[in-house]
Amino acid sequence: MTAPHTGGCRCGAVRFEASAEPHHISYCHCGDCRRASGAPVSAFVGFMADQVALNGKSLKSYRNGPVERSFCGICGSPIAYVDQRLDNKIYFMLGAMDMPAYFRPTLHAYVREQLPFLHMPDDLPRHLKTSVPRPNQQGPEGQGPNGTEP
Repeated sequence: MTAPHTGGCRCGAVRFEASAEPHHISYCHCGDCRRASGAPVSAFVGFMADQVALNGKSLKSYRNGPVERSFCGICGSPIAYVDQRLDNKIYFMLGAMDMPAYFRPTLHAYVREQLPFLHMPDDLPRHLKTSVPRPNQQGPEGQGPNGTEP
C-alpha cells in the first residue's frame, strides 16, 4: 500500500494521516505497553513525525519518563506514543490504523517480558529488549532504563 496512511480512534474524534511509508512495524511485549493498551501484546506502526498530521481536540496524553502516550479523551482509544530519545519519530497503535492488515509486523520487542501463555508461532526476529536503540544504550538489545517502547 502506498501513502497516505490514515487512522484514528474508535469514536472518530481523533484522526491522523501519514504522508510517507512507515519506517518501523513491530510487536511489543513490554509491561508498559500491556498496561497502556490492555492487551497481552501491542503492535506499532512507526512514521517520521514531520510526515504525520494528527488532529482532534479530544486528544489527551500521559507521560512516563521520556515516553508520552496519546489517547482519545472521549472513547479512550490508545493512539500513539513518542519517545523524547527518538527524534522526529511517532509510533501509532496498529489497531488505530484504518487499514491495519496492510502493516505486517517485522519483529518482536521485549520478548523477555512476553506472557508465558502467549504463543506467536512466526519466525520474526525476537529482541530481548528494545528493537530501536536509544541514546546511551549498547546495541539493538538496549541496556538503558525505562523499557517502555518497541
